[in-house]
Amino acid sequence: MATTSADPIRTAVIGYGASGRVFHSPFLEADPAFSLDVIVTGDAGRAAEAAAQHPDARVLASVEEMLAGAGDLDLVVIGTPPATHAGIATAALDAGLDVVVDKPFTPTSEEGRALIAHAQKLGRRITVFQNRRWDGDFQTVRDLVETGRLGAVRRFESRFEWYKPEVRASWKAEASAAQGGGILFDLGTHLIDQAVQLFGPVAEATAELAVNRPDGLADDDAFVALRHESGTISHLWMNSLAPQFGPRFHVLGSLSGYTSHGLDGQEAALAAGASPADEDYGVTPASRWGLFGVEGSLEPLPMRRGDYGAFYRALAAALRGDAALPVDPADAVTVLEIIERLHAETPLRRPDLSERNEG
Repeated sequence: MATTSADPIRTAVIGYGASGRVFHSPFLEADPAFSLDVIVTGDAGRAAEAAAQHPDARVLASVEEMLAGAGDLDLVVIGTPPATHAGIATAALDAGLDVVVDKPFTPTSEEGRALIAHAQKLGRRITVFQNRRWDGDFQTVRDLVETGRLGAVRRFESRFEWYKPEVRASWKAEASAAQGGGILFDLGTHLIDQAVQLFGPVAEATAELAVNRPDGLADDDAFVALRHESGTISHLWMNSLAPQFGPRFHVLGSLSGYTSHGLDGQEAALAAGASPADEDYGVTPASRWGLFGVEGSLEPLPMRRGDYGAFYRALAAALRGDAALPVDPADAVTVLEIIERLHAETPLRRPDLSERNEG
C-alpha cells in the first residue's frame, strides 16, 4: 500500500447519503494528503449527484465492485447504516485496506471489539469518525476544562435538540435499537464520547428513553446522567421533537461557568454547499459566542474555530506512521458499552395517546 509514501492516500467512500456527501467527501477532496478515487452507492439519484460533484471519482454500485479493485486503494470510509458496518469493515480489512467507520461504530460492543482485534491481527488500521470532537464549541469547553479556568467542574450539561416532526424516508426511520437505530445511538455516541473525553471513565449511568412518534421503532427522546470517577456529573439531552432548545453547553465549575447556545455550524454549512477550504469555514460569529464567568460578571468568550478536517489531517499522519489514530476505536467501544447498559436497564416509554392534551 502507498500509505507510507508521499503519494495521496487512495480512498473509497461507501455510502452517499448525508454521511458520504456532507461529512467525508468534501474533506477528502480538500486535503492534498488524500485522493477521492471511488464512491459507492446503489441509489441511482445519489450516484448521479456523486458523479456531478466529484467528477474525478469512479462511482460504483456495490461494495463488491469496490473490493474487486482494492489493489488500487489504501483506505475505505464507511458511511452506511450501522447494521452493515461490521460486515463491510471486515471485508475491507481482509482486502488489505485501512478503514474509517462512521459512528455508531457498530450496533454492539462485541462487534466493535471483534473488528479491532481483526484489524490488529491483519496489521491494518481502523478508526471511528467522532467528528464532534472538533466542534468549535466543544473545543472551547475542552480548553476551559484543561486550563483550569472553570476550577473543578461539578456539573456538565450538554444538549443536541432539534424539531423535526416530519420524518424523512431513511434508514434512521426504519432501524430498531438492535440495528443501531434511535437517538441514543445517533446522538448519544457524540454526547457520551464528549463527556468521557472531558471527564474520564464513568462509574454510574442512568437514562430516560422515550419514543414520542406513535409509529417509532426506537427512542427519539433521551436523557442520560453519568457520574464520572473524577466526581463530575454529566447530564446529556437528545431530542428530535423539541419545539424549544436548551443551552448547547452549560458547565458549572468551582471558579466559573460557561454557557453556549446553538449547534456548531459546520454541518449546516457543508450541507448548504460550503467547502472546508472556504476562508470563514468553521468560524462562529461573535453574536453566538458563549458566556464565561460568574453571574453578574459574564463576558462573551471567543469560540474556537470548528475543524472537522483535523480528523483527516491526523489520519493521514497516522497512516504514514507519524502519529496515533485521530480516534482510538476502543473509545467507541467504551461508549457502546454504556449505551448497551442503558438500553438493557431502561424501559422505553411510549406515548399514551389517551392522555394527549388536545387543548
